[in-house]
Amino acid sequence: MKIKGLLAMVLGWAVPGLGHAIQKKYLRAVLFFVSIFAMTGLGLAMGGRVYPFQTDNPLTILAFFADLGNGVFYGLTRYFHWGAGDLARGTFEFGTAYIAGAGLLNFLIALDAFDIGAGKKS
Repeated sequence: MKIKGLLAMVLGWAVPGLGHAIQKKYLRAVLFFVSIFAMTGLGLAMGGRVYPFQTDNPLTILAFFADLGNGVFYGLTRYFHWGAGDLARGTFEFGTAYIAGAGLLNFLIALDAFDIGAGKKS
């Protein structure tokens, strides 16, 4: 494995788009950062829930890993206690899906940064 690819993948997971930015793919980096930020922000605004690690239900473990994909945004939501989820809102499920979708999309973006860094893609 190429160290440059691994570094790009880890940085791209931690801060969406950073893996592309260090490889001088600035347009992609900005688009990816804005997309993940917007999806996470919209999910939080809709009253979505960000799941902590819990072992009581296998589905919450999967939701945790999907949310963890948001990288630094996940850390910010846990630190500032955002994303508690508001079940009374009609948009709760959509917000939760936006947040999880953003995390899963960021995993794919990080893998794309790895492929570019490893020379498999330009």
